[in-house]
Amino acid sequence: MSFDALVPSAIDGLMLGFVYGLAAMGLTLIFGVMRVINLSHGPVIALGMYVVYVLFTGVGVNPYIGLIAALVIGLAFGIAVYLVAVDRVIDQPELTTLLATFSVNLMIIGIATAVFTTTPRAVDISLGSVGTGNVTILGTHVVAVVVAMVVAATLYAFLFRSRIGKSIRAVANNRAAAELMGIDSRRMLALSFGIGTALAMLSGGLLATLFAFTPLSGGTYEVKSFVIVVLGGLGNPSGALIGGIVLGLLEGVSTVVIPVSWVPVFEYAIFILILLVRPSGLFGSRT
Repeated sequence: MSFDALVPSAIDGLMLGFVYGLAAMGLTLIFGVMRVINLSHGPVIALGMYVVYVLFTGVGVNPYIGLIAALVIGLAFGIAVYLVAVDRVIDQPELTTLLATFSVNLMIIGIATAVFTTTPRAVDISLGSVGTGNVTILGTHVVAVVVAMVVAATLYAFLFRSRIGKSIRAVANNRAAAELMGIDSRRMLALSFGIGTALAMLSGGLLATLFAFTPLSGGTYEVKSFVIVVLGGLGNPSGALIGGIVLGLLEGVSTVVIPVSWVPVFEYAIFILILLVRPSGLFGSRT
């Protein structure tokens, strides 16, 4: 193993981990508030990619301005999905909500494939690079890290400082008690699903500035998000960000040691190991 190759790979993986963590935060927020495993998470990430792509290629909107549109569209879309597909089955067995979100998964992929086909697309943007020696850091990676950190900090402040955020946490802790205190739990659940979807679309928009993509690309990041959620602790947004950073770092380092095609196997092995050793995750509570 070459140290010269290890350092650049580790830095790239570490920076990409922030975006992974942002994607996983949306998934774990939804699970933490309403105990719903959102199988539409991957296609929603891909949807965010195409929002930025269409605005950039069709209207000429700067991709980073397009992220704002992805965030707003994601919020509205998530609320709509909750009201149409999830709200009616929110209190049903887990398999029912799982199938409800899976149906949304298939519809998004089907429509996106029909409209955009499976031809790879890319957002061609360059912000230059800085580097020393054999380490080169792309400007797009730096912006992705900054955006992820700002969004994560904003989400934390929203959940713990704002009145609505405290209401969401109250519903997550005890929905019946929250309703007795006058909190509209249905509205909070819809908003939580919308925020989780918005985070997924935002992460997809960031990923679109880094890699080529197709309507099926979200599946890869959905699996990574599940690994990160387990790593960081189910229902823990802060843990998801840290878990994303850890997974990104491990992914970057592992590409130097093992073939790239084996990296997913390595990630799944981590997933199974954590489930066996500490099912609550590294940063989850032992309940």
